[in-house]
Amino acid sequence: MQIGRVCGTVVSTLKHPALHGHRLLLVQPHDPHGVRVGETTLALDVVDAGVGDWVLLVDEGSSASLVLGTRRGPVRTVIVGVLDAVQVPPDTRPGAAIDSPTRG
Repeated sequence: MQIGRVCGTVVSTLKHPALHGHRLLLVQPHDPHGVRVGETTLALDVVDAGVGDWVLLVDEGSSASLVLGTRRGPVRTVIVGVLDAVQVPPDTRPGAAIDSPTRG
């Protein structure tokens, strides 16, 4: 599992049948301190996340298949949760934990 922040949307006129009813979003992975790590990735949204939301990602094919309820899904990365906050013990690094006021 990874933490990420939704940074954009993707529009697709044609989708695999297993993806119908779900949005495709661009997500930038972050570490627990809010520092960007890795490359922006495309993720299937199953929890109604929006641009700017901090999210929880699974990035593994069999986990994505379980979430979609398919034997072998056409997707690897799925947004499985919207995060309200991430608290990091202060002794791991001075600085702020992720705190998102985008959800009420």
